[in-house]
Amino acid sequence: MEFVTVHSAFNPAAAELVRSRLEANGFIVHVKNETAALSLDGYAMAAGGILVQVPADQADDARALIESQDPPRQ
Repeated sequence: MEFVTVHSAFNPAAAELVRSRLEANGFIVHVKNETAALSLDGYAMAAGGILVQVPADQADDARALIESQDPPRQ
């Protein structure tokens, strides 16, 4: 399964908010660089941020959800 980045953040809390919103809406989510960002000062920025990724076939829908201001589906 190929994962693609749909959002990048420079702190773990911001990435976690996006991850939680996506998962609450049924997306499969992978967060890349999160652990390294916690342990190495400045690594998240050097690595391009903490990357929130979903399978390629879910990317368009995930981006639309991230950009919307609607609350997660119940």
